[in-house]
Parts: sequence; structure tokens; C-alpha cells
Amino acid sequence: MMQTEIVAMILAGGKGTRLESLTKKMAKSAVFFGGKYRIIDFTMSNCAHSGINNVWVLTQYESISLNNYIGNGSHWGIDGNRSKTGVLTPRQHEDGISWYQGTADAIYQNLEFIDEINPKYVIILSGDQIYKMNYAKMLAFHREKKADVTIASITVEKKDVSRFGILKFDENRLITAFIEKPTASDSLTASMGIYIFNYDILKKVLISNKVGGNNNYDFGKNIIPYILEQKLKVYAFPYVGYWRDVGTIESLWRANMDLIDGDPLGLYADDSFKILSEDTRSLPQYIGHHALISDSIINQGVKCDGKVFHSVIFTDVIIEEGAEIYDSVIMPGAIIRRDAIIHKAIIASGVEVIKERKINPDDKKIVLIGK
Repeated sequence: MMQTEIVAMILAGGKGTRLESLTKKMAKSAVFFGGKYRIIDFTMSNCAHSGINNVWVLTQYESISLNNYIGNGSHWGIDGNRSKTGVLTPRQHEDGISWYQGTADAIYQNLEFIDEINPKYVIILSGDQIYKMNYAKMLAFHREKKADVTIASITVEKKDVSRFGILKFDENRLITAFIEKPTASDSLTASMGIYIFNYDILKKVLISNKVGGNNNYDFGKNIIPYILEQKLKVYAFPYVGYWRDVGTIESLWRANMDLIDGDPLGLYADDSFKILSEDTRSLPQYIGHHALISDSIINQGVKCDGKVFHSVIFTDVIIEEGAEIYDSVIMPGAIIRRDAIIHKAIIASGVEVIKERKINPDDKKIVLIGK
């Protein structure tokens, strides 16, 4: 069997409960972001620009809309004769349906499928992070170090170390310790949850842990500490750039505002590394006589006759005369009726804000208005 160089496995099965009603009927990775995109567009686009043409998305929770969106990978150009894209859902076996029990378990349950692809390397990614990365550079680093495993790493602030798995490494970036969510640490280098494994190593490690019956289901909590105990060569690849895990209403709102406050991802300046997405084929924007728009992102199909300040407005939104929107995210198909006023809010897709309604006038925290 001819060997494939690398296959991408994108973990996109989480519930995303902290996004409240946005993920009540939708997987977290399918949530709208940035006026035009869905969260998973970033990881899929990274794969496309990195020359990875074998991409598989592991879905589970409320997966219908995400499965339909992934399709055959055509949104990202990963659908040619030499490209393969698809979804891998939990399957029914003789003893029933075996749900994915964690990140490592999801990969473990698909080892036979990966065997058929016969890759030399497997890159394991998350479907719910906002960032740009050329994975080919990480793979080159992995080869150069003759690593068994490479973990993408980023420098975080001291106050945030308790949110991450923290890495310690020597002068060659060989990892010597991994501490899961410490209360304090002298190291500020965090794991991004992005891994490249030599496939033979990955398979051996997952099978060994399963056979041991230790319920070692997650990479961060279980597998990474295990491989360090086994003295495998694990290196930290340094990533420099914008990266956000948008797992809460506050972080999702903040990441949308970041796009207005300086375009840290280069969405409007870097034509060589576009984030690719679905073409909605909406009508052109219509900006009415009474409209006033400042410091905002306005997408296709928007009909605006109101005032919009420092906000992200998605496809096919209607903003009537007299409506005012400040520091907010308005998702596709929402309708903001006459004289409604919105401050620091996320308005979910398809929601109608009635005439003269005042949302979050005190600006005390970010609010979500769901269906």
C-alpha cells in the first residue's frame, strides 16, 4: 500500500455548553464568527494552505449542521482527485453505539480507518480555535528534530497559566515536563492542543493505554504525560501569532471585537492566506439613506437603515431605521426592528429584536439573545 505522508484529524465533537443557546442545537465548531465565517473555517483553511489534502473531522454532539457544512471539503478546495475530506461519527457496533469518550478515545476508535490511509504522520487539531498556522512549518520542525511527537506551543500571560497545559523544555525545545492547568508556574509556555505524531507511535500509545484499562481518554490529561513517562522524544513547536479558544460568550464576543480593533489575523490584509468559507450567494449590501456605520464589519446581504458602531454584522441581517447597535455581534438573518437599541450583545442567528427594545443598556457584561 502506498504511504500517505500526513493525515489531519480534526476534533469537533464537543458540546460547547458555555456558549449557551448558540450550541443548543449546533456543534461549537459550526458557530458563526467574524461576520462571514464559522469557527471551523480557520482550522480547515489552515489545512488547505498547508498542503494537507487528507482531512477528517470527528463529530458527535448536534452534528447535523456541521456534517452538512463540511460536506466533501469544497468550501476549502480539499475536494479534488487527490484530496479527501469527510466526517467521522461514532458508529454502532454489535454491543451498541460507542460514543467518543474524549479526544484520545475519538482517535482510538478510528485507528482502523487511519490504517487504511496508511499515513507516516498524523496531525491532531481542534475544530474550535481561531488562528492561522502553516502546519507545513510545524511538520518541517518535527522532521528536523526527529521527534516522535511535536506539540504546538504558545506563550501565555502569567494570570492565564491555570487555563492550560504548561510545558517545560530544554534549550533544544525537547519537552521535559507537562503540567495540566497548574495554579502557578515559572513556565509561561502552553500547549495549544495541536499535535503531530509519527503514526506508528500514536497507534502504539493509544492501544497500550486502552489495553491497560485505565480509561485514558484525553491527550492533555492522559496521553501526553504517558508518552513523557515513556521517554519518547516530544518537542515544543513555537507558534507566534493570534490564537483564541472561543469557548465562552465573553471570549467569542472579544474575538469578534478583535477583528475590528486591528485585524490581528490579517483577514483584510493577507491575500496569500485567506480564511475560506461557504459562499452564501446573498444579495449585495444595501445601506439606506438614514444609515450611519462606523468601525464595523458588514457582510453580504445586509439591509441597514439604522446606526451601527464598532460591531460585526453577519449575512442577511436587517437593521431598520432608528435602530442603534453598539459593540455587538449580529449573526445571520437576525432582524433589528425600528428604534431598538443594543449594547455589547451577541444576537443569535434568525432572532428578531422587536421595535423599541433596549438590550443591555447598562453595559455591565456581554449578553446573548438566543432563539
